[in-house]
Amino acid sequence: MDFRGHLDLLLLSVLDAGPGHGYAVITALRDRSEGAFDLPEGTVYPALQRLERAGLVVSHWDEESPRRRRIYQLTAEGRRARAAKKHQWRGFVVGVQAVIGPMTAGRTA
Repeated sequence: MDFRGHLDLLLLSVLDAGPGHGYAVITALRDRSEGAFDLPEGTVYPALQRLERAGLVVSHWDEESPRRRRIYQLTAEGRRARAAKKHQWRGFVVGVQAVIGPMTAGRTA
């Protein structure tokens, strides 16, 4: 599945549920999408770092767990960006459905 252009919204949405380390973000994406987004670390970690540089996410090292992990958390700007991207996505879905027709059970064509 091609998700280019939508990874930021997916990551921001996972982190909207609360802070998490990278592997937890990867697992949440896979679980919440029922396996549709089983993304490699090499895709997720650079995207999280890019979101951090943009000020949408902050991170810190968790020294209290048995393994040292970087914890990612949304900023207020990240929450606003998530809301804006979600609004854009919903508009896109409405437009696509207007062209191809709504999804119905049992119909794929």
